[in-house]
Amino acid sequence: MDGTSETGLQWGPFNQPLFRDPNARDLSRVGVVDVGSNSVRLVVFDGAARSPAYFFNEKIMCALGAGLAETGRLNPEGRVRAVDAMIRFQAIAESLGLDDLYAVATAAVRDASDGPDFVEDVARATGIRIYVIDGEEEARLSAQGVLLGWPGSYGLVCDIGGASMELAEISGGRVGKRISSALGPLKLRDVKGGKKGRKAVIKDTVKALHDHMGPQSDRLFLVGGSWRALARVDMERRAYPMNVLHEYRMTARDVSKTADFLKAHDLEDLRQRCGISEARMALVPIAADVLRAVVRTFKPRDIAISSYGIREGMLYEQMPQALRDKDPLIESCQFSERKDARLPGFGQQLVDFVQPLFPKAPAPTQRLIQAACHLHDVSWRAHPDYRAEVCFDNATRANLGGLKHSERVFLGVALLHRYRSKREGTRFEDLYSLLPDADIQRAEVLGKAMRLGAMLWADMGDAPATLRWRPKKKHLEIRLTADGRKLFGEVALARFESLVAALDATSEIKNAGK
Repeated sequence: MDGTSETGLQWGPFNQPLFRDPNARDLSRVGVVDVGSNSVRLVVFDGAARSPAYFFNEKIMCALGAGLAETGRLNPEGRVRAVDAMIRFQAIAESLGLDDLYAVATAAVRDASDGPDFVEDVARATGIRIYVIDGEEEARLSAQGVLLGWPGSYGLVCDIGGASMELAEISGGRVGKRISSALGPLKLRDVKGGKKGRKAVIKDTVKALHDHMGPQSDRLFLVGGSWRALARVDMERRAYPMNVLHEYRMTARDVSKTADFLKAHDLEDLRQRCGISEARMALVPIAADVLRAVVRTFKPRDIAISSYGIREGMLYEQMPQALRDKDPLIESCQFSERKDARLPGFGQQLVDFVQPLFPKAPAPTQRLIQAACHLHDVSWRAHPDYRAEVCFDNATRANLGGLKHSERVFLGVALLHRYRSKREGTRFEDLYSLLPDADIQRAEVLGKAMRLGAMLWADMGDAPATLRWRPKKKHLEIRLTADGRKLFGEVALARFESLVAALDATSEIKNAGK
């Protein structure tokens, strides 16, 4: 990469490299502002370089694009609110010690006749330079945001804003064809002819998008606040037990049912139940009509919600390929271990210790085992009575990329058993339904093996114990070195026996080398 984005700007809106070292592990704090047609949002990223976390995240619903289709100008009230938001964001950046904020603006600002005047107003008031990007660049950056969370994924990225909707195909870690359209809910709300006129515009536009993009029957990734709000309503309809939107999955049937669900229920009541802002909820029924048309036309295999979009895509833009190739889940877990564990680096030794219990585990399970071992001790500061719950919460609700909801529950169960023998009687029992029984049992075995291993290491020296598992005979051996014998007290013995019980196995304790 030469650092030049498709905008032609060196290093994109940042005007400097964020990742000077391709082997970077950690990210210095970076503030990004997304000036959208509906909201203006500041995100300050921190954490692992390959999996940046949200150190600060705030949005203000300004509706800059409201009335744009009729007047050709930004919403006057929204424009004032947006400038005020930028002043606040600049003050926050200064309080956090950030040298600069990097801002991009999308459809409303690029389409409005007074967009350049707004950009100048912000620069005068704050010193922040806003980079206005075109529709195809918006589509590309949104798609790269998806790749930040789903490396190697393939399918169609659909990013909806207030005044536009972009499509981009991704495959093999790269962005392919892309296109922008005017299918933003704020614009569609102002279409002449009411619901009938809007339906015709949606149908014709989606058909034109399909003609340009061609068949796209793989996964459909949904980016944007209106899609997330619609997913929240779908969760409410299904009584879904987990509230994490990222990686939430829907089917075409779910989309149709939820669109009908919106029409059959009071929007204000739904808004309050789902925790959606009033301004956003007013656009959700229109967004539902758009999504139903997209799904009917493109016929995706499945549908996934992405919390990552333009802002994350701006970071991915700057990542050298060596950094892009790293697993965001493992990088994030290793970052947490370096920052919070009592014995940073021990996680890998724990991986080696538990590995004999999973000799034929597929690659997706292996990465979960590795992730759990790196996270096994990061919650040690929690009160002992609540460590198991804190671990489960962290796994199921943390900002971790590259994780399906079922995989979050797997991590949660494993880490719960790192600190607790039984999982019954917790407030998480409704979440267990997201994981097959066989995987719950594997997670329990992993957790209890981590619990045992954590008892046997006093330092980062040679392994004091190794496990030998014979699955056909269902027999587990633990082999202890001389130092391991000293550490293998009655509590360690109880934890070994708990692991044996989870495996429904016989057991034997041996001296190493015999």
